[in-house]
Amino acid sequence: MENNSNEITPKVTGIGGIFFFLDNPKETKDWYAKNLGLEINEWGSASFESRNLGNPDQIESTQWCPFKKGDEYFSPSKKDFMVNYRVQNIEGLVTQLKANGVTVLDDIETYDYGKFVHIMDTEGNKIELWEPA
Repeated sequence: MENNSNEITPKVTGIGGIFFFLDNPKETKDWYAKNLGLEINEWGSASFESRNLGNPDQIESTQWCPFKKGDEYFSPSKKDFMVNYRVQNIEGLVTQLKANGVTVLDDIETYDYGKFVHIMDTEGNKIELWEPA
């Protein structure tokens, strides 16, 4: 039986990624690889895989990715970090967030690996919401 997305509670289900600014991302990534064994992938991040407790056949990932200080991807936030939260029912969540007066920065974008949208919290932190494909 196929689930209707309207029946799935819109909410955060985990951390999808940690993104932060560095003065020298290349040097720092090399340091993490050499000293802590992080395997940096073709996108310049490290991926930590785990299994979903409610559905052990489902593999989830958390991304670790440094950005060059000042990268516009974090705009309009002035902070040195951004958290990506893994969510379910992103459409329902965006509707709920707008009803609550939350600043939604863009429209939901869909890629092969999932759907994304960006919001701002009350402290000026840009937050990335990601519903995996």
